[in-house]
This record gives sequence, C-alpha cells and structure tokens, in this order.
Amino acid sequence: MEFKFTVSGRISKPVHEVFEAVADPKKLSGYFTTGGAQGRLETGATVTWDFHDFPGAFPVNVVEVVPDEKIVLTWEAAPEGDGSGNYDTTVTMVFEPLDDNTRTLVSITEQGWKQTETGLKSSYNNCEGWTGMLAAMKAYVEHGINLRDGFYK
Repeated sequence: MEFKFTVSGRISKPVHEVFEAVADPKKLSGYFTTGGAQGRLETGATVTWDFHDFPGAFPVNVVEVVPDEKIVLTWEAAPEGDGSGNYDTTVTMVFEPLDDNTRTLVSITEQGWKQTETGLKSSYNNCEGWTGMLAAMKAYVEHGINLRDGFYK
C-alpha cells in the first residue's frame, strides 16, 4: 500500500490565469504561502515557501514545469522519529481547461511517504493542506479574497 492522495477543484477562470496563480510567487503569496513565496516555479529551480502556521521558510524543488499544464515539485516530508533520515515527497499539479477554457480543473497528487505512522499522519496533514489551498485559490482567483488571512495566526 502506498500513501498517496489526489485532490481536485474547479476554478472559473482560464487555465493560464489559474496556472499563474501557482507559478508566480507574488500571486501564490496572496492566498497560500502566508509568510511569502520566493522564486518563480520553473524547471530546475529551488524556491522557498513560508507559512505562518508552519514558521520558517523551507525549500521546494521544482522538478518539471509544462506551462499551463503541469508542475512537479519535491519537498521534505515530516521527519521520522526513529532517526532514519530525511526524505522528499513528490507533488504533481495538473491544470486542465474545461468548458472552452472558461474554467480550469486543478488536480494535486502527493506521494512518496514512508510506510510508517509518521508518514501516514504527514500524508493526512498534507491532504488537508492541499484541499485548503484549492479552496483558497478559488476564492482568490475568482474574487480576490484571501481565505487564509488570519485563519492560522
């Protein structure tokens, strides 16, 4: 059994606008990375994301970007309590145009946790986080509202 999940949501904007809401650090900071994002998501880049609910900026490795279609990232999983070392999980975001590109389906899959209690708990936490990100992105892109503002701190 692999710890893996996919969450999806539909946003009523064209795919390019929705893609840019993730790839552009200024836009991403407007609804998701509450402490700020540094660096555009481009293949081979390492950017930093900071969250008020998880203090301290951390690196995000950009494995692949296909503009307006896909972003693949790796980042460090929650550390295991047994001292077995750090490892990364893989996040894949897919952007699909719907209804003559008036709406976009965003699907986010994360996988790669160790088959441990810590890995399972971390996968649940990240599933909750990505679901919240999709809801926050919808409110931000469609209505200019930052749902995370004051939510965690």
